[in-house]
Amino acid sequence: MAQRPLKLVPQLTAILVLAVMTLAVWAAWLGWDQHRDVHPDGSETGPYEAWQVIGLVLTLLAPVYWAASRRYLAGAVLGVPLGLTVAAAYDWSDDSSGLFMVGVLMIMMGSLVVTGVATAVIASVKKRADSTRQRS
Repeated sequence: MAQRPLKLVPQLTAILVLAVMTLAVWAAWLGWDQHRDVHPDGSETGPYEAWQVIGLVLTLLAPVYWAASRRYLAGAVLGVPLGLTVAAAYDWSDDSSGLFMVGVLMIMMGSLVVTGVATAVIASVKKRADSTRQRS
Protein backbone atom coordinates (compact mmCIF):
# COMPACT_ATOMS: atom_id res chain seq x y z
CA MET A 1 0.00 0.00 0.00
CA ALA A 2 1.41 3.41 -0.95
CA GLN A 3 2.14 5.88 1.82
CA ARG A 4 0.58 9.29 1.38
CA PRO A 5 3.07 12.13 1.79
CA LEU A 6 2.91 14.45 4.76
CA LYS A 7 1.41 17.66 3.45
CA LEU A 8 2.86 20.85 4.95
CA VAL A 9 -0.26 23.00 5.45
CA PRO A 10 -2.37 20.34 7.24
CA GLN A 11 0.60 19.46 9.46
CA LEU A 12 1.21 23.12 10.39
CA THR A 13 -2.50 23.60 11.00
CA ALA A 14 -2.55 20.57 13.27
CA ILE A 15 0.45 21.91 15.21
CA LEU A 16 -1.27 25.26 15.68
CA VAL A 17 -4.64 23.74 16.62
CA LEU A 18 -3.08 21.37 19.16
CA ALA A 19 -0.93 24.15 20.63
CA VAL A 20 -3.97 26.40 21.12
CA MET A 21 -6.00 23.51 22.56
CA THR A 22 -3.15 22.74 24.94
CA LEU A 23 -3.03 26.35 26.13
CA ALA A 24 -6.78 26.20 26.82
CA VAL A 25 -6.48 22.88 28.65
CA TRP A 26 -3.57 24.23 30.75
CA ALA A 27 -5.69 27.26 31.69
CA ALA A 28 -8.63 25.01 32.61
CA TRP A 29 -6.64 22.56 34.75
CA LEU A 30 -3.69 24.57 36.09
CA GLY A 31 -4.04 28.25 35.22
CA TRP A 32 -6.52 29.13 37.94
CA ASP A 33 -4.51 27.64 40.83
CA GLN A 34 -1.70 29.97 41.90
CA HIS A 35 -1.90 29.36 45.66
CA ARG A 36 1.00 27.66 47.43
CA ASP A 37 0.28 25.59 50.53
CA VAL A 38 2.40 26.46 53.57
CA HIS A 39 2.90 23.59 56.00
CA PRO A 40 3.41 23.97 59.78
CA ASP A 41 7.16 23.41 59.38
CA GLY A 42 7.36 26.36 56.98
CA SER A 43 7.80 24.33 53.80
CA GLU A 44 5.72 25.10 50.74
CA THR A 45 4.10 22.89 48.14
CA GLY A 46 2.07 23.60 45.09
CA PRO A 47 0.58 25.42 43.45
CA TYR A 48 -0.73 22.36 41.59
CA GLU A 49 -2.22 19.22 43.05
CA ALA A 50 -1.58 15.79 41.55
CA TRP A 51 -5.18 15.44 40.36
CA GLN A 52 -4.83 18.63 38.31
CA VAL A 53 -1.73 17.40 36.48
CA ILE A 54 -3.27 13.96 35.92
CA GLY A 55 -6.40 15.62 34.54
CA LEU A 56 -4.28 17.75 32.21
CA VAL A 57 -2.39 14.73 30.87
CA LEU A 58 -5.53 12.61 30.39
CA THR A 59 -7.34 15.47 28.67
CA LEU A 60 -4.42 15.99 26.27
CA LEU A 61 -4.55 12.35 25.19
CA ALA A 62 -7.70 13.06 23.16
CA PRO A 63 -6.20 15.67 20.80
CA VAL A 64 -3.01 13.62 20.44
CA TYR A 65 -5.11 10.59 19.50
CA TRP A 66 -7.13 12.68 17.05
CA ALA A 67 -4.02 14.01 15.29
CA ALA A 68 -2.08 10.74 15.28
CA SER A 69 -5.00 8.67 14.01
CA ARG A 70 -5.45 11.08 11.09
CA ARG A 71 -1.73 10.94 10.25
CA TYR A 72 -1.02 14.50 11.42
CA LEU A 73 2.12 13.15 13.06
CA ALA A 74 3.97 16.47 13.25
CA GLY A 75 0.91 18.06 14.82
CA ALA A 76 0.61 15.30 17.39
CA VAL A 77 4.29 15.33 18.33
CA LEU A 78 4.94 19.09 18.23
CA GLY A 79 1.61 20.79 19.00
CA VAL A 80 1.16 19.66 22.60
CA PRO A 81 4.80 20.30 23.65
CA LEU A 82 4.65 23.75 22.03
CA GLY A 83 1.48 24.62 23.94
CA LEU A 84 2.78 23.23 27.23
CA THR A 85 6.10 25.04 26.86
CA VAL A 86 4.45 28.39 26.13
CA ALA A 87 1.93 27.93 28.96
CA ALA A 88 4.59 26.95 31.50
CA ALA A 89 6.90 29.79 30.48
CA TYR A 90 4.09 32.32 30.83
CA ASP A 91 2.67 30.85 34.05
CA TRP A 92 6.02 30.46 35.80
CA SER A 93 7.81 33.58 34.53
CA ASP A 94 7.17 35.49 37.76
CA ASP A 95 9.55 33.18 39.66
CA SER A 96 12.09 35.40 41.40
CA SER A 97 14.82 32.75 41.46
CA GLY A 98 15.06 32.60 37.68
CA LEU A 99 15.04 28.80 37.77
CA PHE A 100 11.65 28.57 36.12
CA MET A 101 13.37 28.00 32.77
CA VAL A 102 14.73 24.69 34.08
CA GLY A 103 11.17 23.56 34.70
CA VAL A 104 10.05 24.88 31.31
CA LEU A 105 12.83 22.93 29.57
CA MET A 106 11.86 19.80 31.51
CA ILE A 107 8.23 20.26 30.41
CA MET A 108 9.33 20.71 26.81
CA MET A 109 11.64 17.68 26.70
CA GLY A 110 9.32 15.40 28.68
CA SER A 111 6.28 16.26 26.62
CA LEU A 112 8.22 15.77 23.37
CA VAL A 113 9.21 12.28 24.47
CA VAL A 114 5.76 11.32 25.74
CA THR A 115 3.86 12.67 22.73
CA GLY A 116 6.39 11.06 20.40
CA VAL A 117 5.90 7.65 21.99
CA ALA A 118 2.12 8.04 22.20
CA THR A 119 1.94 9.14 18.57
CA ALA A 120 4.06 6.21 17.41
CA VAL A 121 1.88 3.74 19.30
CA ILE A 122 -1.39 5.27 18.09
CA ALA A 123 -0.24 5.51 14.46
CA SER A 124 1.04 1.93 14.55
CA VAL A 125 -2.16 0.51 16.02
CA LYS A 126 -4.28 2.55 13.60
CA LYS A 127 -2.21 1.41 10.62
CA ARG A 128 -2.47 -2.23 11.71
CA ALA A 129 -6.24 -1.89 12.17
CA ASP A 130 -6.61 -0.27 8.74
CA SER A 131 -4.59 -2.98 7.02
CA THR A 132 -6.58 -5.71 8.81
CA ARG A 133 -9.84 -4.07 7.73
CA GLN A 134 -8.68 -3.88 4.10
CA ARG A 135 -7.79 -7.59 4.04
CA SER A 136 -11.26 -8.58 5.23
